[in-house]
Amino acid sequence: MNETTRPHGATVRAMFDRIAPTYDVLNRVMSAGTDQIWRRKAVRALLERAPRGALLDLCAGTLDLTALLDRARPEARVVACDFAADMLERGKHKAPRAERVVGDALDLPFSAGEFAGAICGFGMRNLADLPRGIQEVRRVLVPGGVFVTLEFFRPERTVTRAFHAAYAEHVMPRVGALLSGDKQAYSYLVRSMKQFASTSEYEAALIQGGFSKVHTVGLTLGIAAIVVAEVAPA
Repeated sequence: MNETTRPHGATVRAMFDRIAPTYDVLNRVMSAGTDQIWRRKAVRALLERAPRGALLDLCAGTLDLTALLDRARPEARVVACDFAADMLERGKHKAPRAERVVGDALDLPFSAGEFAGAICGFGMRNLADLPRGIQEVRRVLVPGGVFVTLEFFRPERTVTRAFHAAYAEHVMPRVGALLSGDKQAYSYLVRSMKQFASTSEYEAALIQGGFSKVHTVGLTLGIAAIVVAEVAPA
């Protein structure tokens, strides 16, 4: 049973399809535009390390990262993959040249070694099986390829935990419900943030999943982080 047929995957996919019309506005409002800065840093981290070749935006949503990749590497093949078709449709104007693929992150519809680099923004915590998702990313990367994750990890520092909890429990659900009319969706997103791995746990999972070099860059007092993972060269 893959992600798109299991209850968790079907529920999450339906949720993202529901909030697709307001997703971009909510991201900008709830982060005060900081998410755009984070995305640019994540793309820069990928492009500074990845060899030339095809690039994958995994859990691409409304193609914010895809558009940045497309502008930075206009000569490259850029693929946006997400299991929520409505999200991809909503963002297609941002990167018209990019390929859009409705696909399961736990069973990617790509060949082994098809991509030089992959990036995932705020999507890994939504996978029903994180180790399997990591293994799939590793499978589709070439030797020497790079995987960059931009995510809300479970904070480990006391100060960051307190800020994270206040934002997640009070700000995010209220603003999300107000702008989207879908309180249930943003309650789920809060739960996913609380239950996800810390950066150290995620780094360990990447190493176990076949990546050879991993390092983390914290963002904005540790609210989010960029994790860079590299595949050993051939």
